[in-house]
Amino acid sequence: MKIAEINMLTKGSTGKIMLSIAEEARKSGHTVKTYAPIPFVRGKRIQAENIPDHTWWGSRTEAMFHYYAGTLLGANGLFSYFGTRKLIRDLKRFSPDVVHLHNLHGYCLNLPMLFKYFKKTNVRVVWTFHDCWPFTGHCPYFTICGCDKWQATCGNCPQPKIYPKMYIDTSKFMHKRKKKWFAGLDNLTVVTPSEWLASLARKSFFHSCPIKVINNGIDLSIFKPQESDFREKYNIGNKKIVLGVAFDWSYRKGLDVFIELANKLDANRYQIVLVGTSDSVDKQLPANIISIQRTNDQNELAEIYSAADIFVNPTREENYPTVNMEAIACGTPVITFNTGGSPEIIDNSCGGVVDCNDVEHLCEEIQRVCEESPYSKESCLIKARSFDTSAKFKEYIELYENCTHSTGSSI
Repeated sequence: MKIAEINMLTKGSTGKIMLSIAEEARKSGHTVKTYAPIPFVRGKRIQAENIPDHTWWGSRTEAMFHYYAGTLLGANGLFSYFGTRKLIRDLKRFSPDVVHLHNLHGYCLNLPMLFKYFKKTNVRVVWTFHDCWPFTGHCPYFTICGCDKWQATCGNCPQPKIYPKMYIDTSKFMHKRKKKWFAGLDNLTVVTPSEWLASLARKSFFHSCPIKVINNGIDLSIFKPQESDFREKYNIGNKKIVLGVAFDWSYRKGLDVFIELANKLDANRYQIVLVGTSDSVDKQLPANIISIQRTNDQNELAEIYSAADIFVNPTREENYPTVNMEAIACGTPVITFNTGGSPEIIDNSCGGVVDCNDVEHLCEEIQRVCEESPYSKESCLIKARSFDTSAKFKEYIELYENCTHSTGSSI
């Protein structure tokens, strides 16, 4: 079987997922090609990786035009004609049996052109939704603003400046366009990493498509209990470590919650540690929070997880956060807000869930877990066996194979 995978990046979580699935499929004897636009940072082209069986498309000029025109007009996905033509030509030469789509919002792809090719060739398409963008007129998430217009038609967008931002509100136009482009694919199967996102997709114009849940996974050879000198390095002593990890700390990720917790928890008994911060974030933090802006690699991150007594994820919008799985796989229990797919990762063997924005209850749960130790390291590690990334990727291989043997509307 020949498989083509398309994503806006080869780095980051979705890029790693695309390349890892491709590697797993090749191990199963399939021929796989991956595709992504030529990488740029602030308009400057950067050195592209040497990735086997990978094709880059696009140009700096076209990407910059798409970014500025798409941002001004709120029309992300209506430009990049030449780059998309190159992509389609390569797809035609490759003639895949299955095309696997990932994130498509990146100012580098002409969506009507690409989906016209899919409809003309009737190729089987698997599309993994990493957020809500495919069925909204603009935004990747809408939980915080409480918007449900996407179920009918968007318009008067309450958050036009979130990525991919727009200066002219064209959310109503783009919602109608997406419905026209995406909903007419006869051989489309939607995959979501969480039951939460699947339930939303079933309320959208994708409701008639097969929708399957395949959870994200993690590398258990890296994320496992590790010995380290983390406590000694930061002079934490016997304090209980309350850990938070994110790579875009903001209100959405619950930065304000940790600042409030720093005032509520006894500083003589608890030490909050935040990983993935920045200079701007550090300016907001009280002195009793340890800030770690970056780690050298995933092994160092696993050491920090292992040193913690509890991992706290007060996210307000989330699909299926890998940080929860990483903490549990290192033997550390997790407490999270009841938002998105975050609570789906946790059961009564490895952590708990509190109502979103209920900081008082969250604080009480942190103290209970740290003092009573209701979740053992062993029970966390047993739960972590279900996070094995290799097993999750094999589910995609099975889905590809089922797609090529099925002509019906269900998987």
